[in-house]
Amino acid sequence: MDWTREAIDRLRALWAEGHSTAEIGRRMGVSKNAVVGKAHRLQLPARPSPIRRDLQAPRPPSAGRKPTLPPLRVALPAAASPVAEAAPAPRREAPAAPAPSLAAPVLRPFPRGGVKTCCWPIGEPGTEGFRFCTAEAMSPKPYCPEHAALAYVRVKDRREDAA
Repeated sequence: MDWTREAIDRLRALWAEGHSTAEIGRRMGVSKNAVVGKAHRLQLPARPSPIRRDLQAPRPPSAGRKPTLPPLRVALPAAASPVAEAAPAPRREAPAAPAPSLAAPVLRPFPRGGVKTCCWPIGEPGTEGFRFCTAEAMSPKPYCPEHAALAYVRVKDRREDAA
C-alpha cells in the first residue's frame, strides 16, 4: 500500500474517532497489521488493550470459599517413625455455618509386595478395594507381562490397528 497524504490523514481521523484497527483497515481496504504498523510509525497515541482492561478489573471476593478436599493424613505402620505434621495453612474466616462431617481419607503406604511385583493399580484409589497387581514383574519393567502389554504399545502396532 502506498500511504499517500490523503490515506494518512484518513487514518489519523479514523484513529482519533476511536475505531478499532480492524475497522480502520476494512474502511481503508488494507489489513489490520498495515494499520497497526503505520500507526506505530506515525507515533499515534496508543490504545488501551481490552485484555489488560479486563485483567485490571477488580475480581469479586470469593465468599466463604472452602477447600474442596480435607487435608491428607498418612497412616504409618507401627514400626515406622512418626513424621512431623506440617502446619495447617491459614484459614479464611467464613460465616458460621455447620460444617459437613467428612472423614478424611487415610493414606496407606504403597501396598506393593516388593520391588519385583507388578505395580498396576486395580480399583479406584481411595476406596477400600483399591490394590495393586501382585504378579511377578518383568525385569526391568514395573509390570507383569499382561499389564506390560497394556502399558507399552509400539507406534507401529497402533498404526496397524487404525488401518
